[in-house]
Amino acid sequence: MTAIKKIWKFISSMRFAIILLAVLAAACTAGSLVTQGQDYAWYARRYSERTAALILALRLDDAFHSWWFILISAFLCVNLLLCSVLRLPQLIRRTKAAADPRAALRAPDGALAEGLSDPRPVFRRLRMPAPVESSTDDGRRALFAAKNRAGFWGAWICHLGILLLIAGFGLGQMTQKQYAVYGVPGQSRPIGDTGCVLRIDDFRVDLREDDTVAQYTADITVFGPSGEGGTGSSATVSVNNPASLFGMKFYQNSTGWAATVSVAEKGAPLQEEIVCAGEYLLVADKPDLAICFNAFYPDYVMTPGSRPATASGRLNNPAYLYSVYYREQMIGMNVLMADEELTIDDYTVTFSKPQNYTLIQVKADRFTPLALLGGLITMLGLLLALYVLPASVWAVQTGDGSWTLHGASRKGGALFREQVLRAAQAERTAPEKGDKNDASD
Repeated sequence: MTAIKKIWKFISSMRFAIILLAVLAAACTAGSLVTQGQDYAWYARRYSERTAALILALRLDDAFHSWWFILISAFLCVNLLLCSVLRLPQLIRRTKAAADPRAALRAPDGALAEGLSDPRPVFRRLRMPAPVESSTDDGRRALFAAKNRAGFWGAWICHLGILLLIAGFGLGQMTQKQYAVYGVPGQSRPIGDTGCVLRIDDFRVDLREDDTVAQYTADITVFGPSGEGGTGSSATVSVNNPASLFGMKFYQNSTGWAATVSVAEKGAPLQEEIVCAGEYLLVADKPDLAICFNAFYPDYVMTPGSRPATASGRLNNPAYLYSVYYREQMIGMNVLMADEELTIDDYTVTFSKPQNYTLIQVKADRFTPLALLGGLITMLGLLLALYVLPASVWAVQTGDGSWTLHGASRKGGALFREQVLRAAQAERTAPEKGDKNDASD
């Protein structure tokens, strides 16, 4: 039984919390330094085979979803919960005691000011609530006031906020769903299994003078499970500026090139589709024949002994790298210029209308509100802990009718006592103001 108590005490201790926070910080650092989501071959090329095996064995390739990261987070949540529950009765007693004049009047005598004719003006100078009249154990008259008792709850509320923040983040990471939707303006695509539909209204690529990308911006409209016949919500997303719609977060992730692939059979138009680089088109009346759009070069250059390349990002000399497959076997691969045609038996294939497509990353996290609530509660707790200082002031009447003044604060006590002393001295040097205040009382 003693061993169980010791374990219980350690799990609920601040020491254990500090250890967990240090381990969690180290885990987050490791997860940030190691590129996430790659396979063994990638890590072996980047580091070494032994290091790659170690990364996979320790689940550092997916650190924030690993069993040990979840276990650390769970222990930290349990620690914070236990600390909060165990401290709650003591905190309630402390809050009540701060408003009880009897506890203050029984404190050791340490008067900050003596000989006051009326202490009420000093209470007002200190912005204390109206003092409550009481009496000491020996029957002397006393006045008491307390303020900012909410400050006692700052650390407790901060712990509660951190607990909710960790729980929201952890549960969100475990249950989060991610989808990738890509296309060109005018296209509508389903968002995974959500039942929602994303329509790309517009997409812009802003270039600098040196042809480097300054920003990607997409205008999107999202429709609910009822489809495009229902009410949609529109937003603009760009890199580092996501949008929130239908409980999901939409991020501008990347871009690439798309082109219109036209197929004619014996000179008669057969089909026309927009195909993104990396996709393929199956010929309508001959599905065993596939035209793959491998890559696009907006400003095509080719030098002997080198691979195809582009001189700039502008459409100066567009060219299309394609490959042809018949019954899953590649039968040809080449570069097609904008004014050229590809002929395969009775079929003629052309590429035209190059344009950028956008890739929108969609994240659905049901616990984001919980994490946000935890963050707000944590900020509230910090404000209460740092800026709301509990304080009490009391005055006791002596045998000759004058008053002695006392003050205490559990945070910054010396500073508060100095404020009480200055307020008493200021009141002594303003007798006329004091007389007016006395008269008003």
